[in-house]
Amino acid sequence: MSDEARERTAGRTPARGPARTAGTPEPRPLAQLAAALRTPAVAAQPLFAQAPRAWQRALPYVVVGLFVVSLLPTTIAVLAGDYGMDGGWSGALGVAQTVPLLLAVTRPVPAWLLVTVADTVGAILLTQADKVAGHPWPWTPMVIVGNLLLMACLGLRESVRTLVGVWLVTGALGAVLGFFPPADTMNTAALLFVLGGVVLALTGALRGLGDARQRIAEQESISEAERSRRTLLEERARIARELHDVVAHHMSVITVQADSAPYRLPGMPEPVREEFTAIAASARESLGEMRRLLTVLRAPDGAGGGPGEGGAGGVRAPQPGIGRLQQLVEATVRAGQPVVLSLAAGAAEAAPPAVDLSAYRIVQEALANVVRHAPGATTRVSVTVDDDEVLVLVVNGPAARDAVVEPEGPGTGHGLVGMRERVRLTGGTLDTGPLPDGGFRVAARLPLGSGGAAAGRPGTSGTSGTSGTNDTNEERS
Repeated sequence: MSDEARERTAGRTPARGPARTAGTPEPRPLAQLAAALRTPAVAAQPLFAQAPRAWQRALPYVVVGLFVVSLLPTTIAVLAGDYGMDGGWSGALGVAQTVPLLLAVTRPVPAWLLVTVADTVGAILLTQADKVAGHPWPWTPMVIVGNLLLMACLGLRESVRTLVGVWLVTGALGAVLGFFPPADTMNTAALLFVLGGVVLALTGALRGLGDARQRIAEQESISEAERSRRTLLEERARIARELHDVVAHHMSVITVQADSAPYRLPGMPEPVREEFTAIAASARESLGEMRRLLTVLRAPDGAGGGPGEGGAGGVRAPQPGIGRLQQLVEATVRAGQPVVLSLAAGAAEAAPPAVDLSAYRIVQEALANVVRHAPGATTRVSVTVDDDEVLVLVVNGPAARDAVVEPEGPGTGHGLVGMRERVRLTGGTLDTGPLPDGGFRVAARLPLGSGGAAAGRPGTSGTSGTSGTNDTNEERS
């Protein structure tokens, strides 16, 4: 995994480690530390940045701080006492070789560069020290300890290419300095080269293990998303099959029976013939809308093929709107339901497509509810337009005394829910509820401006004006 990809992944990873599901026991502190060691750190994060506990995240700072506090006075004392270096140079070298270690937690490469320069300068100055004979050179014991700490931090953070470069540079510096050794000194260049290689290999392996686990987790996440998408597509296909098998068959039978009735029953009166013609037309229209719905359900993205969307497999037919409310009301009147329509002039032209379709569907669903729950009731449909909104009002009285009303039941509630969803998507408001005389009222306000689209986005409420009785009257649908 490249450093850029790792940084992008780290931006999506919680800063406090992976979340635990309910009922999962919390790992022990040592296990958490082991997991933090295996979690690769990126340039924007210190070591152990993703550990779950605060003391674990602070642990690298504490360890490096203890090393600096221990190595600084030791380095000064050893350089001045054992090597015989001047006190001022001993103090300066001690600070230069140990204080940059504090950067190792967050910036190990700059820390290594600073320490390497200081160590090289110190090795050159030690050649002139009075007591260097019989002591380790070019790297003192304190230099070796500090470099091993740096290489551990580098191995947990940097790429393999960087680790190899650090290791080779360290070996090359030791080899070059080895050509000019002071008399009677113990060469420690090979020791640091070997020990540094071991530390870099171990910490780099830990980092590689963390990278591998991270890639596996990413692949599992992608696989889970693909499984969810496939399950959704399978469910859509199942619904589409059921709709086709159940609805399409019966609607096709109704269409055929209504079309063939005048030929199978000769001498049929003209009003009855017109009624069968209207039934056949309504059935064919329902079949067309169902086919468009099936096209949407069967599309891979759930949106292709719909009318007006340019889908390859969709039925290219215009969606109904306010201009077709007159036909809808006439069909309802022919079914025996007294309906009066009041339609403002220019309403169809003033409404944008989304509002035009939503107004038609709201009236369609409201009239279907009246036919189902209040047959024979006088119904008034009103559509008015002002400067910034369309007002749709459907009011019906109580059912006729001799009418057969569907028995009360829980119902699906899809009708009123569908109205609310259409109103929400246009940024309008919906108010529904029973009337004192036993009737029912549906009132929708649909804005004409572009603000409706914004109001309909997730996280906003487009039905703030919905009456509190909506939820209690969903049995109408």
